[in-house]
Amino acid sequence: MRAAQRYDDVVITGLAHVDAPHVVTSTELEDRLAGTLARLRITPGLLEKLSGIAERRVWDEGTMPSEVAAQAGERALARSGVARDDIGALINTSVSRDHLEPSTASIVHGRMELSPEAVNFDLGNACLGFLNGMNTVSTMISAGEIDHGLVVAGETSRFAMESTIARLAGDDATRAMFHEQFATLTVGSGAVGMVLSRADGPGGHRYLGGLGRASTMGNAELCVGQADEMRTDSKGLLMAGMELAGRAWKDAVAAFDWDTESYDVYCLHQVSKVHTRAVSAQLGLDHDRFPSLYPRFGNTGPAGVPTVLSKAVDDGTVVEGSRVMLMGVGSGINAAAAEVIW
Repeated sequence: MRAAQRYDDVVITGLAHVDAPHVVTSTELEDRLAGTLARLRITPGLLEKLSGIAERRVWDEGTMPSEVAAQAGERALARSGVARDDIGALINTSVSRDHLEPSTASIVHGRMELSPEAVNFDLGNACLGFLNGMNTVSTMISAGEIDHGLVVAGETSRFAMESTIARLAGDDATRAMFHEQFATLTVGSGAVGMVLSRADGPGGHRYLGGLGRASTMGNAELCVGQADEMRTDSKGLLMAGMELAGRAWKDAVAAFDWDTESYDVYCLHQVSKVHTRAVSAQLGLDHDRFPSLYPRFGNTGPAGVPTVLSKAVDDGTVVEGSRVMLMGVGSGINAAAAEVIW
């Protein structure tokens, strides 16, 4: 089975998220764009109506991705019971980066005062980065290279949001610009960390892995993000994403004999109301088993899937013995699914 990762010796020993402190409502954003909306004859309330996102969160101005990634990493490490010096690898998976160079992972490594022997690097794959990071650490554990690894993501959306508002508030803003950059207004901030460990220790929740599939030909330009903006063909991305998700899910069910009715919770990378409902409909899954993150937190990129899981654990939706599916579609485009027995 190509592009599949299965593990029988890996557990999640620590998981924690950090919510950004400042709430920004969709109504507030539209109030700041009132002149443009009126000029372009765009009905107020469209942002929340189409996306289902009532609010998203941002960090204090000037907050760096490494700061919040390290905070989440510290929380996950404390919950894991793993000694700091026993972490053998740190992978940062956020889209947001402190700099092009050095790696944000190296800064997180320094902030957390991890061992000099702990390998550290950034791993990027749009909104699937965290899932890829989990698989990378799990493969290192299975290969006997390390006993414990830490995956983090710290997403900071304030700069992109503010830059997009300034651009759309200008007199030269057009309907085409508004629709193309609409998705940037749905992005939120957040941070999450996870410790994965060899299964021969006490405690932990089994991470079994899954598979990934790609559909990159002709689709790589459907969503293009820069530090100050994101340009998206929302309809094209949704259609291509659903086609790939359906194909990936079919392959996974056949390869791993997954019984879709046996999963208690589906932790999905959530872009919007339309996207979330489309995934559940496309795959024939019970929408009530998808905990919602997007209405209050927006699209938090690669931090989204593990944050859904972390919040579901904290509020009791996921309990001991729960079968959980981690799922997502990311720009490029790629799709992935993996299972956890909590």
